[in-house]
Amino acid sequence: MNLSRRSFGLAAAGAALGALAPVARATAATPSAAAAANTAYAMVYFTESPNGQGADYGLHLAVSRDGLNWTPLNQNRPVVTPTAGEQGLRDPFVLRKQDGTFVVLATDLKGTDFTRWSQYLHVYDSTDLSAFTGYRRLRMHTSSSHTWAPTAFWDAPRGQYGIVYSAVDGGRDVLMANWTTDFRSVGPPQVYFSPSFGVLDGDVVVDGGTTYLYYKNLADGLLYGARSSTGAPNSFTTYTSGLRQGNAIEAPLLARNNDGGWRLWGDSFSPVNNDYYAWSQANIGSNSWAPMNQRDYTPALNSKHGSVIGITDAEYTAAVSRWGAPAWVRLKSYNFPDRFVRHADRAGRLDAYPFDPYQDQMWRMVPGLASSSGVSFESVNYPGNYLRHYDYAVRLDPDDGTATFRADATFQRTAGLADSSWTSFRSHNFPTRYLRHSAYQLRIDPIDSASSASDRQDATFRVTP
Repeated sequence: MNLSRRSFGLAAAGAALGALAPVARATAATPSAAAAANTAYAMVYFTESPNGQGADYGLHLAVSRDGLNWTPLNQNRPVVTPTAGEQGLRDPFVLRKQDGTFVVLATDLKGTDFTRWSQYLHVYDSTDLSAFTGYRRLRMHTSSSHTWAPTAFWDAPRGQYGIVYSAVDGGRDVLMANWTTDFRSVGPPQVYFSPSFGVLDGDVVVDGGTTYLYYKNLADGLLYGARSSTGAPNSFTTYTSGLRQGNAIEAPLLARNNDGGWRLWGDSFSPVNNDYYAWSQANIGSNSWAPMNQRDYTPALNSKHGSVIGITDAEYTAAVSRWGAPAWVRLKSYNFPDRFVRHADRAGRLDAYPFDPYQDQMWRMVPGLASSSGVSFESVNYPGNYLRHYDYAVRLDPDDGTATFRADATFQRTAGLADSSWTSFRSHNFPTRYLRHSAYQLRIDPIDSASSASDRQDATFRVTP
């Protein structure tokens, strides 16, 4: 939620959000038939980019078969945008309810003015992620406090859902909870997690008889996991070491793998850094989160502070059929997986993501201009301009209609020279040469079985939305 960036004081918001009330033990619910059949994943998110060119505070949707590499739907445009309150959202969270349908909760805020505090959450319903209906705002409290970064879980003994969110109580950053049966009305707010330091961005899951709560510690800027055998407010004990990748981290997101195991995602502190980092471990209850290589995952373009859920094959198909897959691709470097192929001042480059104009990394991969067996890369933001080599350097030029240009702009797609599950691109008219980066500049160079491992890695890319 980027609260750490704000410089305004919290003392003025000292009014308590509500008296404590007894809370029943939270235990795991029996998974619905739909949840048990999950074979894919969905992510909801909003978008930002370093200079704001990619900022959009509507609800975005992406899907994935492996939960690691994501395909943004609707051309990475919002599938729905709030029309009330601040008329924008941040931090969307998606939950599969007990009836197998979905509910989406989100912060009522458009943009980055974190002094604009709302008492409400945005709420949508969805049957299969092909439509989002029943839009409403849900008032969580009546105090002078924000209502940020919601998460929700099912408490079987209580027969209600808990909605947990970041708020201010007594001048301190805490996690609050309200209880509901229908996401249309809620009970009074209760302090849910308030240790001796400020906390932000909670995510709650129930696994077996244990309730897990992951959060950001505002005192040291790290992510932690806590657990409770009862799930009662302020009954949690932190059991993990502090986690961080990159310069700063927030928005812990727990995702259960469809085939077992867990992943933990963390959002970068600001849109000028990498958007997501990930860890994995087999058992959520252990303190053995291992950082994942960025080579292994690719979040949706410009995605920020989202939520992941397992979905069925039918739900995956319904979402893709309704919203459509992207008409463009990006090329991710194998040995510098935080970098993507782009054009800048007409030069073909490999630059660290994210950047603006973010469209510089987006390509229409079309049948080769010189041979339909190959491919050519047309710029999305400069239509009619293609990546081509000239004196072996790669640059962006307009199609001049000549046979030379068409040949220079055509590449044969092959199995990745460093990893056959990735891709390499061989020059059409210089077939011993491959598209590669060197000192982050793109060019075509001779590469064969005798070439170094580094050269082969330089010429290997992931084609991804």
